[in-house]
Amino acid sequence: MSDATHPTPTGAVVSLTETLRQGGYLAERGLATAVHVALSLERPLLLEGEVGVGKTEIAKVLASVLGRELIRLQCYEGIDTNQALYEWDYSRQLLHLRASDATDLFGPEFLLERPLLRAVRAGDRAVLLIDEIDRADDEFEAFLLEVLSDFQISIPEVGTVSCERPPLVLLTSNRTRELHDALKRRCMYHWIDYPSFDREVEIVLLRSPSVSDALARSVVSAVTRLREMDLVKPPGVAETIDWARTLEFLGAPTLSRGIAADTIGAVVKEHDDLALVRESLGEIVSDA
Repeated sequence: MSDATHPTPTGAVVSLTETLRQGGYLAERGLATAVHVALSLERPLLLEGEVGVGKTEIAKVLASVLGRELIRLQCYEGIDTNQALYEWDYSRQLLHLRASDATDLFGPEFLLERPLLRAVRAGDRAVLLIDEIDRADDEFEAFLLEVLSDFQISIPEVGTVSCERPPLVLLTSNRTRELHDALKRRCMYHWIDYPSFDREVEIVLLRSPSVSDALARSVVSAVTRLREMDLVKPPGVAETIDWARTLEFLGAPTLSRGIAADTIGAVVKEHDDLALVRESLGEIVSDA
């Protein structure tokens, strides 16, 4: 039997879902379950999905509702271990050397923390977001796997830095390349898809309470149609919210062809996509 201090897993997932909602994030049950397990078992959570479905946003909201520091490591092509771990402040070291006879140039005061070292030092007081891991190369991914396995960092001049309880780690990927199985095995995994029509309407209304139900529905309908087109960058949920907010600000009660033409830049942000959408605007708005 469970008691009030030890809720059942189902109850904990429901509670987490509500906590996320209060933070402005509407999570479906599978995602809330994955986050709950990652928190409880202290395992990294790998989130994959299309651009703009809320992978990065949930890390921000979790940090806020859990009262933790958000530490973000933005991955990119060519990122190396120094940029992720730590670097020495060579300018300060040189000034210190010129100003005194000191020979100890590798003290903590000269150490520049980068996201991974900062997260290990913070431990479970932090949410570590490793964003777009698929943009980094294989070598960096292998290094990252090692760090996530033991959550300790060896600094030859200082010593080993470790933490008793690890931070909550969320990795995101847009699947520009396939990640290695070793990293996936280390993580919990969840795929975030575009939300259903009704859920996306609910998300718009949650994030923008001043938007009317009718306007939210017309915008979500049009965005759904846009995602069915062969666009270079289909709009994400963030663009749906931005478009609804733009129309509400302009006083539009619903989405018409004229106002859609004037505001399409809020949701379509590639030149080639824009030309294609303008040709089909009547069909997109009529569907809405």
